[in-house]
Amino acid sequence: MHAWPTPSITAVAGDPVPLQLHDTADQRVKPVDVTPDANGEVAMYVCGITPYDSPLLGHAATYLTFDLVYRQLLANGHKVRYVQNVTDVDDPLFERAERDGVDWRELGDSQTDLFRSDMEELSVIPPRDYIGAMEAIDEVIAMVQRLLHTGAAYELTDQDTGVTDIYAPIDATPQFGYESNLDRATMEEYFAERGGDPERPGKRDPLDALLWGGHREGEPAWESPFGAGRPGWHVECSAIATNRLGKQFSIQGGGSDLAFPHHEFSAAHAEAAYDVPRMAGHYVHAGMISLDGVKMSKSLGNLVFVHKLTEAGHDPSAIRLAVFAGHYRKDRDFSQDILEDAERRLALWRTNLAQEVEAERVQGVVDKLREALANDLDTPAALALLDEAPGDHDGMLAAAIEGLLGVRVAA
Repeated sequence: MHAWPTPSITAVAGDPVPLQLHDTADQRVKPVDVTPDANGEVAMYVCGITPYDSPLLGHAATYLTFDLVYRQLLANGHKVRYVQNVTDVDDPLFERAERDGVDWRELGDSQTDLFRSDMEELSVIPPRDYIGAMEAIDEVIAMVQRLLHTGAAYELTDQDTGVTDIYAPIDATPQFGYESNLDRATMEEYFAERGGDPERPGKRDPLDALLWGGHREGEPAWESPFGAGRPGWHVECSAIATNRLGKQFSIQGGGSDLAFPHHEFSAAHAEAAYDVPRMAGHYVHAGMISLDGVKMSKSLGNLVFVHKLTEAGHDPSAIRLAVFAGHYRKDRDFSQDILEDAERRLALWRTNLAQEVEAERVQGVVDKLREALANDLDTPAALALLDEAPGDHDGMLAAAIEGLLGVRVAA
């Protein structure tokens, strides 16, 4: 699967400032492990979309967060291998396609194309590997086989239909739960809300996660040594990530709603399969976006789409600034007022940077900008700093703003 075109990435003046990010597992801000892998790269995996509907601004905000991470690593001189998936085989996609009377593959393709377009408009640096679940079926099968062989998976046959599914028990690793730090009651709540099947009869534990769903009428299926079927959600990401980034890598990221069960189980599958204590050095999660203080919902009709904003003439750089006005880890609000503030801010920066000032003054601003963003992507501090910028020198600050924030201020 192809991604989208790479935007121009400007060089940033000044010395590198080591990146620190909040780790959900350790519940603290700590330095990112930038030890190069065997290919001399820092590895990052971010969970992609399930393409059953048009991508929302909230989706874009997550990928803008990890675009910032990518940019800080590049500006610090690191080579980065960035992998992202597309869950193009999943129940929400099938259900929406059936409701709308369209082929689920065509629906997935159309919404993935729209997502690519949004990312290109917002100057998001694409992943090197953009992998659909259907492309990774063989990888999933190999991981499920490995888990079965090590005793970290079990078969469960539906007594009514005779269909056999494969599940991963939560006790397959002793450290299960370390990534999300949730208590049992909260795990059960989120598992039921976020794609789990706690009521499935015969499971060893209600929280055990589906690895491979046996073939059921009306669903797509692929042949495997353990019967025809399709992959579970969590193992898809686990297989795609570890096959490209190794058993352990620097960063796994996504929205805060993925911390459990998705990231907990994708990590647990890898850890059980490869006998490692921890899949990622950092588990990084971006907060949710609401509209005028209310969670976005189709029933309320308060959805914000990136393509609608750009079609209405809003500058993609202003959209980025509207998202960056709040810290990435917090649940943030979006409104027309916030967008208008961002547009005024962008105009202010363009006016201020038209003034030519001494190189030393500008270098001082660039250094502080690096420091703010290296401190757990402190975009509110970075934006406030740039509001007071005295001017530019030979495009140095404009290049830093574009390189680190992806915001274009140059004429």
